[in-house]
Amino acid sequence: MAEWEPVIGLEVHAHLKTRTKMFCRCALEYGAHENSRTCPVCLAHPGALPVANERAIEFTIKLGLALDCEIAERAIFARKNYFYPDLPKGYQISQYEAPLCGPGRLVIPTEDGEEVVGIVRAHLEEDAAKTVHAGGATGRSVGATASLVDFNRGGTPLVEIVSEPDMHSADEALRYIRLLRQTIVELGISDAEMEKGTLRADVNVSVRKRGEDGFRPRWEIKNMNSFTFIGRAIEAAVRQQVAAHEAGEEVVQSTYDYDADTDRLTVHRSKEEADDYRYFPEPDLVPIEPPASLVERLRGEVPELPAARIARLAKEIGTDRATELVMTGHDRKAELLAAEGLSLATASAVAMNRGDFLPENAAALAAILGANVTREALDEAFAAAATRAIAADDYLAQAAVGDESELVPVIDAVLAANPQQVETYRGGKEGVLGFFVGQVMRETGGKADPKVVNKLLRERLS
Repeated sequence: MAEWEPVIGLEVHAHLKTRTKMFCRCALEYGAHENSRTCPVCLAHPGALPVANERAIEFTIKLGLALDCEIAERAIFARKNYFYPDLPKGYQISQYEAPLCGPGRLVIPTEDGEEVVGIVRAHLEEDAAKTVHAGGATGRSVGATASLVDFNRGGTPLVEIVSEPDMHSADEALRYIRLLRQTIVELGISDAEMEKGTLRADVNVSVRKRGEDGFRPRWEIKNMNSFTFIGRAIEAAVRQQVAAHEAGEEVVQSTYDYDADTDRLTVHRSKEEADDYRYFPEPDLVPIEPPASLVERLRGEVPELPAARIARLAKEIGTDRATELVMTGHDRKAELLAAEGLSLATASAVAMNRGDFLPENAAALAAILGANVTREALDEAFAAAATRAIAADDYLAQAAVGDESELVPVIDAVLAANPQQVETYRGGKEGVLGFFVGQVMRETGGKADPKVVNKLLRERLS
């Protein structure tokens, strides 16, 4: 495997969080009763004409600005022709030669420096309806007794972000799509929830000998909706392609399905090319020509992006910790606490392990965290801070027991009562220390200072 280099590109699709569909006024509602959000336009009745959703256009431009894309002065909708039960028109309204957002990039901070993934385009289109395969054990077409179509999803505004094939491992691909998802969510343009299908990805994978120029035939793994499975599918594709090349077998450019149970890819159909879709400009829609004033207004609405916050926080707490903090959405809490005097490292640990709180309570919580209060008092303070204003003085009086002369007898009694665990610890299993801490906290009613307890336990056990 060391002789081979994976080449990976992603096509990420995100449902836009608009009130209505892309080309009609049907309301968008996740979980609505089947076929209850339809009209003559999204059901492709003869004579029904599309009208573009202005909000969806603005959302796509905002995403393009966040991805450092060129915003087109003139974008054109196109018909992408193919036949499938969930596409009643026989074509999808998409964009082809003139997308709304052109070349851009996503910069990903890592411990080893920045990784830059090029963005080919971000274009706007409508989603297809949803096919439901009934009567089978797997929920797939194979083995089903019937296939039903729910047209509620048909016509949902969908932005597709196409990357350059700049990634060379499953880890790189996952870093990219996770940061891209966080960016989309923070822009407020999509929920981007994989389990709901509002974010999904097609993964293109090929391999080549290290140092080799050009590209070999690729496989496209369709409709992936799990980060875990995306990583596993990439690794499976690399393994299978390398094995095929080394055995002298032909690798054909095709669309594949990933089976998580067998950890293998199976061919779905031969890969279509652009010519197969017979793209041509949509005659029922005028070109989009976004005014410069609109683009500048949307540029002003783009907040500090996740990648920028990771790079800024990494200077104090390291890239890995900063990435975890930002990608879980806890960095805002950490910065509120740090602004009140806590170190960013301490504030980050608290933010990752405690619930949300009202911003106006940051000063009181920082004071409580900096004092030697009991665990019970700390729990009470954070529980209250989530719903109402709190005063630090109400909790500072509940001081933790840190006097070693008071704690040593309790610790000695706990060790004497648990000789087997003492021997286990001294045998090298230091994880038992947590058991002893818990016992001491129970004996003191939760009032012992955990730091002092840990220190004394290690001394006595050694």
